[in-house]
Amino acid sequence: MKRSFTPTLSELQAFGTCAECGSVTEAARQLGLTQSAVSRSLASLEARLGVALFQRVRKRLVISDAGRVMLRDTARILADLNAAALMVMAFGDKAQVLRLAVLPTFGTSWLIPRLADFHRRSPGLSIDLAARLDPVDFEREPFDAAIQRTELAGPGTDVVPLREETLVAVAAPSLLPDGGLPLSDTAIARMPLLQQSTRPDLWLEWFRDAGLDPITILRGARFEHFGMVLAAARCGLGVALVPKILASSDLAEGRLCCVSTRELPGRSRYALIYPARSRASPALALFRDWIEASQDEAPETAERAG
Repeated sequence: MKRSFTPTLSELQAFGTCAECGSVTEAARQLGLTQSAVSRSLASLEARLGVALFQRVRKRLVISDAGRVMLRDTARILADLNAAALMVMAFGDKAQVLRLAVLPTFGTSWLIPRLADFHRRSPGLSIDLAARLDPVDFEREPFDAAIQRTELAGPGTDVVPLREETLVAVAAPSLLPDGGLPLSDTAIARMPLLQQSTRPDLWLEWFRDAGLDPITILRGARFEHFGMVLAAARCGLGVALVPKILASSDLAEGRLCCVSTRELPGRSRYALIYPARSRASPALALFRDWIEASQDEAPETAERAG
């Protein structure tokens, strides 16, 4: 039988814990093992590799140069195993978990308020959400699908179009002049304009669509994503140009109001994007059918459905 140089999990745990605390006694306490069990695992690992991983100095373990090299990968392997265990535990009593990357503000403003309806319709499926502004590399990342704008879809992916992007100019009522609404584009240009740093040309498009090109329109505080822009608008910091779908609850509840009757069609639309390996996924099929049917439902309607 071929000799194996691959350490066992117990050897790695004993080595990693001893390297961290410098003591067999303390390592045994942390691992819930006897000192002799930890010592045996260390001796077994050193015999397997044929090198001394520690020097014994006055009852303390001092890691050797070879041990330091070993520790780098040991720490990563144990961390990866722990992360994998936690991910599996997240299944709980669910048969399936769907891992989704989603644009941050779309997730918080549109998707999450509707997820209770999805969970009622698909009780055996859990959603694992992660925020993502950049394109998803499905070859390297563990996502089953993503909800992003269509231009972020990578080669070889399937794209299910969702909502079109329509931009509206909104502000907190406290920021508005007494003259009433709507404001002219010239009046809007004189107000503080909140900028979205990942899409810095939005205000430029808005004013050029109105036949204006004021030099001041790109000035103003910058925020990385629409969630920050909306929060700044609610605090009265300026006028925000945001997708209407993301501002719908703020508009409905009076925290923000549209300062113009004009709307600007966006250059793209939101989409469910997924790689070829997810095409046969029953979990994705359930989610895809649900999100396509839920596009025009308000969160309150979705909560009552089913």
